Amino acid sequence: MKIAVEGCAHGELERIYDTLALLEQKENVKIDLLLCCGDFQAVRNQDDLNCLAVPQKYREMGTFHKYYSGEKEAPILTIFIGGNHEASNYLQEMPYGGWAAPNIYYLGYAGCVNVAGIRIAGLSGIYKGRDFMKGHYEKPPYSEDTKRSVYHIRNLDVFRLKQLQQPIDIFLSHDWPRGVYHFGDVDKLLRAKPFFKEEVLTNSLGSAPSQELLSVLKPKFWFAAHLHVKFPAIVTHTVTDEEGDKQVGVTKFLALDKCLPRRHFLQVVDIPHNSEQPIKLSYDPEWLAILLLTNHLLSVKATTQYMPGPGGTDRYIFNPTAEEIDAAKARFEDDLLIPLNFEQTVPPHDPTGHPASRPPRYSIGPNVNPQTTTFCESLGIDDPMVLIGGVRGVGSPFIAKPRGDDEEETGEETDDGPSSLWSISTSGTPSRSSLVLPSPKLTEDEQEQEMEKPKEPSKETFEPPRITEDEEDSSAQNMNESSIPSVKRFKRRNYNLYQCGSEDD
Repeated sequence: MKIAVEGCAHGELERIYDTLALLEQKENVKIDLLLCCGDFQAVRNQDDLNCLAVPQKYREMGTFHKYYSGEKEAPILTIFIGGNHEASNYLQEMPYGGWAAPNIYYLGYAGCVNVAGIRIAGLSGIYKGRDFMKGHYEKPPYSEDTKRSVYHIRNLDVFRLKQLQQPIDIFLSHDWPRGVYHFGDVDKLLRAKPFFKEEVLTNSLGSAPSQELLSVLKPKFWFAAHLHVKFPAIVTHTVTDEEGDKQVGVTKFLALDKCLPRRHFLQVVDIPHNSEQPIKLSYDPEWLAILLLTNHLLSVKATTQYMPGPGGTDRYIFNPTAEEIDAAKARFEDDLLIPLNFEQTVPPHDPTGHPASRPPRYSIGPNVNPQTTTFCESLGIDDPMVLIGGVRGVGSPFIAKPRGDDEEETGEETDDGPSSLWSISTSGTPSRSSLVLPSPKLTEDEQEQEMEKPKEPSKETFEPPRITEDEEDSSAQNMNESSIPSVKRFKRRNYNLYQCGSEDD
C-alpha cells in the first residue's frame, strides 16, 4: 500500500491533495492513504476560526470547509491527529475519533484503527507537564488559557495506548518523542535549527510521554511533525519474541515540515498490506476492549487524576484478554467496519459573505456529535462532552440551538447548554434530569427598571484574559463588531449558576 505522510497541514488541505494528484500523474502511481501528523486545522466556519490558538496574522479559514460542506470530496482516504493549532471545539466532539468530513477521519485524543491489515495508532496534541495529570475538562467557549490547554495530552490517553500488546505498524504523533534525535544526524538537525542546541544538549527536546510510548509500543514506523523540519532516524529496540528469545528491532522515525512551497512536508512510503481486504477503516478490537476496560478512569475535572498502579487492590494492568476482546467485538456484532456516518453539526463557512446567504448564528458551546453518541452507546462507554455538558438543539437533535442576530440573550440558556440539564445513565446514553433551572419572571417594565438601576461595584468580577507574548499582536482579534459576543446580565444571586469559562468549571 502506498501511503503519503504529511507534516503540519495548517489548513492547506486543498494544496496537499493537489500535490498528491501531481505526484500520481508524474510517477504513474496510486496513493491509497494519506496520514497527517497534526495542525490539521479542521475549520468549518468563523466560530471555529475564533477557537484556533494561533496569532492573528496566521488566522486563515483554510480549505477544509470545502470538504466539510460537500463542495469538494477528499480524493484519498485521510487519517489525521490533532496538534497545537486546531479548531479544538470541533475535535472535542469526537474524543474517540470520527469522520471530520467524508473520507477524512480524525483519530481522537488517542486511537487505533485498522486499514487493510495495517494497524495505525496515534496520539493528538502536545505535551505540557502542568496539564498532563488533569482530566479533559476544557469546553467552549474557551478562555485564552483553555484555548491552549485543550490540546495538551493527558495521562489517561497515554496510559490507554500503553495497554496495547499486539504489534503496531504505524504510530502518529505531533511532537517528537524526546531523545529520538540521538538516533539520527543530530548535527544536520542543528544546522537547520540551531536554536534546538540547548534542548538537545539537555535532552529536553520533545515529549517524555511519547518517548515512553516509543519504548513500550516499538512500532515499525513513527511519523511526527511540529518542529517544521524533516528529520529521519532509526531507533533500535530489544524485542522479545513469542519463544522468549531477544532480538533487535527497529522503528523508522520520520518528522516532516509544514505545507509550504519548497519545504519537505510530504513523503510517500510503501508498506505491505493485506491485498484481500478493501482499503477501508475498521475499529481495532484490542483498542475497543481497552476503552471499555478503562472507561471508569475518564475524568472531566481540572484536578490531578492518577492512573492505577501496583500496591492497591484494584486492577492496574488493562492488557485485554482474548475473552475481553471478544466481548468488545460482540458489542458491535463482530462488524468492526467504521460506519460512514458523517453528519454536519454546524453550518459550513459561506465564502460569499452575503448577509442573505449567511446561516443562523450558532452559540459556541459544548456540542455532542451523533457519531460519538452512536459509538459510545454501542461500546457502553461515556462521552466526555456529555459529561462536561453537551447541548441538544433543533434540526438535528445534537446541533447547538441557532439564534437570530436580533434574538435577546436570557438566563434560560447558558454557555453550559439549555436550562434543561442532561445526565448520564448507566448505559452511557443521555437521559433527562429532573433538575430544571427556573426562568426569571419579570415584566417588561421590571426588566427596564432593573437595567436602569445603578450598579454597585461587585467583588465577583471576571479576571481579564492573560495574553501570552506570542498573542500580543493578535489580542485585538475580538474587537470587530461581528466577533463581540452579546453580554448576559444576571442578578448577583444567580452569578455562580451561570458563570463559565473559568479554570474551575
